Amino acid sequence: MPTADTGKPRARRGFAAMNPERRREIARKGGASVPGEKRSFAKDRDLAAAAGRKGGEASRGGGRTRGRGDLG
Repeated sequence: MPTADTGKPRARRGFAAMNPERRREIARKGGASVPGEKRSFAKDRDLAAAAGRKGGEASRGGGRTRGRGDLG
């Protein structure tokens, strides 16, 4: 992957520079660093739905309307 200004290949960084076994080792851990008691959304579907609804309302200014009556 040469750069536009020098034509030299760029050094591999981060995961690209690691050997495949090391990448697998890191990927295998996944979300294991998060304790079970902190994963409340995985245990309570209604809590997750309510949080998503609240976030959607905040970002869209009230969320979607249920009916089609306001389309014209």
